[in-house]
Formats: sequence, C-alpha cells, structure tokens
Amino acid sequence: MWWSWNPLELNGYKPPLMRVNQHRRVIMVPMLEQRIHQHFIESADLKYQAAEVLSKPIAAAVHAIIASLTSGGKVLACGNGGSAADAQHFSAEFVGRFERDRPELAAIALTTDTSIITAIANDYDFNVIFSRQVRALGQPGDVLLAISTSGNSGNVLAAIEAAHERDMVVVGLTGRGGGKMNHALRDTDVHICVPHERTARVQEVHILALHCICDAIDAQLLGDPGTTQ
Repeated sequence: MWWSWNPLELNGYKPPLMRVNQHRRVIMVPMLEQRIHQHFIESADLKYQAAEVLSKPIAAAVHAIIASLTSGGKVLACGNGGSAADAQHFSAEFVGRFERDRPELAAIALTTDTSIITAIANDYDFNVIFSRQVRALGQPGDVLLAISTSGNSGNVLAAIEAAHERDMVVVGLTGRGGGKMNHALRDTDVHICVPHERTARVQEVHILALHCICDAIDAQLLGDPGTTQ
C-alpha cells in the first residue's frame, strides 16, 4: 500500500485518514471508521430515547394538521438552513406524495421564493421574511410548521406571532430545550422538542418526526395498509 495525494495535502503533509491500495481503492483507517460508527450509535440511541418523549406531540401534530386539511386549510412551513431544507422536504411530501399515491395535500414552504425573501429582507428586515408571508397567505385554521433547532430563530418566532394573529395553529420543531419558542407557543399549539443539544442529532430526529407525520396522515386518510379487514 502507499499514500496517495489528495487535496488536503499541504507542503508535503499527508493526513493520516485515507490511503489507497494497489487497486486505487480508498482505505479508511480504523480511527475514522470508529468516528463514523459513533455517529450512527449516537443517532440511533437518541431516536430510541426520543420515541418515548415525542410520540405524543407528534400524534398531536398529526391531529392538528388533519383537522386543518379536512377543513380546507393548508400547512405553511418555515426554517433556516437545514431547517429550511426540512420545510421544503415536508412540503414536497405533501404536494407530491410520501410513500403511497393519494390526492395532493396543501402545503407551502416559505423558504423557496427568492424574490419574495430578498425583497422583504432588503426593504424591511431578515427577521420578517416569514412573518409577512404568513400574514399574506395564512388563514384561520391553517397550520404553521415552524422549525428551529435552537428555538431562538428570530424570523421563525416572528412567523409564529403572525400565525397567532391569523388564528392559525403552530407546530413547532426544536431541540436544546426549546429556547424562546417555549414562550412563543400557546397551549393550543404543538411543541416537538428533541431532547438533545447537538444540532446534527436534533435535525436527524426532526426529519424522522416529519416522516412520522406524513406516514400517519396517509394512514388517517387512506387507511393503514398493514391492517387486514
């Protein structure tokens, strides 16, 4: 075996994390494999622990969204960074489909229209990029899906305030104890707070929670395919 050049090399330094064999295949040293393995273990452990804590609020979120959809309502979703991607992922599962064919469900990600976002951020303030959209698009009975890993995102908190002004129900997804969102949510809202401090772990559970919501809504609307009559 021999060390191969890679872009991380600098002034002759070769990082001791990868090498290739005579077939030019990358070989990872055990230290890196152990680090990767640890990520899987931590993520799996958190999901196992969180199942007990989050099953009830996830079910409450399903009931809130079903009530909205069956009354002609919709879901507006927002978040920043990875949470913006989760908002878009969720909306795609609704308007498209999750795992089964079904009629389209109404959902809009407030993170996708760059003209709206940049205009609002430029003319007003970045903290109102979601709240102005909520006031423009939200109706009583709609649901706001507000995603913030820390629970402290200013523009997400402003969106929650706007949703309350529109008599909307809020489903909040957070971690790290919930942050300021603890005080922004009402008793009629739903709080799915992942019991962990690390952003990556919180986001991993967020996407699982969103998949649980999509699956449960499909089961409520279409029936459980695993149930025999």
